[in-house]
Amino acid sequence: MNKNFDRRDFLKLGAAAAALAAAGCATTAGKARVVVIGGGFGGATAAKYIRMWDPAIEVVMVERANIFTSCPISNLVLGGSKTMEDIRHSYDGLRRHGVRVVNDEATAVDAEKKLVRLENGGELKYDRLIVSPGIDFMFDQIAGYEAAMKTNRVRHAWKAGPQTVALRKQLEAMANGGVYAITIPRSPYRCPPGPYERACQVAHYFKQAKPRSKVLVLDANPDVTSKGPLFKKAWAELYPGMIEFRGNSKAVGVDAQTGTVKLEVEDVRGDVLNVVPPQRAGDIAVKAGLITANNRWCGVDWRTMESAAVKGVHVLGDATLSAPLMPKSGSMANQHAKICASAVVAMINGQAPNPEPKIANTCYSFVSDGEAIHVASVHTWDDKDRTLKTVPGSGGVSSARNALEAGYAWAWAVNVWQDTLG
Repeated sequence: MNKNFDRRDFLKLGAAAAALAAAGCATTAGKARVVVIGGGFGGATAAKYIRMWDPAIEVVMVERANIFTSCPISNLVLGGSKTMEDIRHSYDGLRRHGVRVVNDEATAVDAEKKLVRLENGGELKYDRLIVSPGIDFMFDQIAGYEAAMKTNRVRHAWKAGPQTVALRKQLEAMANGGVYAITIPRSPYRCPPGPYERACQVAHYFKQAKPRSKVLVLDANPDVTSKGPLFKKAWAELYPGMIEFRGNSKAVGVDAQTGTVKLEVEDVRGDVLNVVPPQRAGDIAVKAGLITANNRWCGVDWRTMESAAVKGVHVLGDATLSAPLMPKSGSMANQHAKICASAVVAMINGQAPNPEPKIANTCYSFVSDGEAIHVASVHTWDDKDRTLKTVPGSGGVSSARNALEAGYAWAWAVNVWQDTLG
């Protein structure tokens, strides 16, 4: 036995084995089983709603983390107005609905045999599989990135969790008068307005604690990709001279030792480097053969969320090849999950799925600790082009930032957490 295999490892392995035993390695007699990979906004919502809409279906959700951490609102942790405990939530609500939660990593999918293999050993058979893996990063697109990460001086913090805490500590340790630089990859990426909200939150913190400091936004896109006029107005009025935006500034390399981001046309120095790499569908989507576009994203049938590449497998959330004008957001993943849950319940019961799904997206951004803005859209099935399209005249952006929007933003977060997990 490996001498480094200690009591903690034994307990973790035992817990995983117990959960797997509870889930069962074979479908319970007389029941259809749905396995869900991923416990984010997409996977957790789908698991819950399938159980709600048909309690006869067995649902097993595989999630590596033992607690849900919300990416939406996590920028407020960087700004100092919220803590990690404010954005963390238990999976106990799903368990109360009868979802069996297995804390493990899905390492492979055998679509022919209809089974999922797990890192800690064992397999889960399924009748239908839902894959909601979020995003993983294309680190190789930025020279020196992986080496820079090992120094703990460069972070993306684009998955809420330990990196969020570490980045906040870097901001706290930075000297007054220092430079925080955030890079933004070319669209599409997770949460289009997220980097600009983050710039606001860091500037809000600097305004109070380090007023001589600067926020440098290095955007690979030509201009702000979401809520541009509203963000720019907030920057000018709330943080004059503190936030500098540079479009067409694609990060192609990073050097942690010199604190340098290498752009296509110049090198830029910063004291805190928040380099957000290009993104693609999560690793399990790659391993399962679900990628269909640009070696990055998963095409789906938007009426059922079934994979365009592998039948019997459904893909949700940020991993999908987005429909026209559809953002990669927590709200959207939650809506994808409801299309999927409805379709899966119908298909398992020999019925036709809803032929014309309609969903809505709402995305709030805090521009300070007490004011916010939003963008909203409604998407409906277009039979001619076989995709979801925005409904003309629906949605839009805020008329202006204000405190009322901030109240709505927090209420949205509380409600979507409850809808997903409660």
